Amino acid sequence: MSDGRQSQVSRVFLFPEATRCDKGDIDIAAGITVRDNYLVYLAEAAGRVEKTFANSAILKASILRQFLFFSPSGISRNMFQTVALSGSRGERQLFSDVSVTVKPGTLLAVVGENGSGKTSFLRMVCGLLSPDKGAILWQGKDIRQLKELYRAQLTYIGHLNGIKDELTPVENLKVSAYLAGDENSSEVVQTALEAVGLGRSAHRLPTRVLSQGQKRRVALARLWLSTRPLWLLDEPFASLDTAATSYLTQRLHVHLSSGGMIVVATHQEIALPTDSVQHLRLTR
Repeated sequence: MSDGRQSQVSRVFLFPEATRCDKGDIDIAAGITVRDNYLVYLAEAAGRVEKTFANSAILKASILRQFLFFSPSGISRNMFQTVALSGSRGERQLFSDVSVTVKPGTLLAVVGENGSGKTSFLRMVCGLLSPDKGAILWQGKDIRQLKELYRAQLTYIGHLNGIKDELTPVENLKVSAYLAGDENSSEVVQTALEAVGLGRSAHRLPTRVLSQGQKRRVALARLWLSTRPLWLLDEPFASLDTAATSYLTQRLHVHLSSGGMIVVATHQEIALPTDSVQHLRLTR
């Protein structure tokens, strides 16, 4: 960090939101200190806060934004873990005693028959569902304690596209990038849409007139804007043709190569180096 802020705190958090905190206001995790009144980039703080949008140039320039609890000793090799996780739907148990560790540069492919709980597992991992038993850890800390601090580290794309039919692809992507704290200029958004193979002729059309495959591309274009380290993807290859599948596979490879982590529910093999992929088969 070149502007001198790193010397002010023992650990630096960079997130989509900037939180102005007075000395003594912060009680997030051991090791954080604020020596003077100072602008510290945090997702959540105890006490009084005044939230402003972070300087996008700072966010773009600093890779520290991607990691929670960065310290001089380096980044933990056990970023994400589930410990004896069990889940059910109604009275039916889906899976039990699932313990897995996902390290930086690794994709976890969650596989299983229809109804085995792949989507429920992903929703638990992103904090939308509570497990029956067990825990989900981020950097050794329970995500139920971290709350927004954890959610600020992930990008989730579910089985549904999460886009508005009335908006154009450009408008959809601008809104989602804005809410996530990612860069959302017209140039960057259009580049992301082109990266997933969506030509400019479709950029200004209402999304409702696009094919299912094109709508899926609009949703997945968020990955070309995301700088968050943990991606949670539910059947991302659904409705994609061969070309779009290739674009997405390349993007996943780039994310892993930069130290990111991916948890993906899928029915198909992903053409990535075998040493970067681990499998989790869900059974009761």
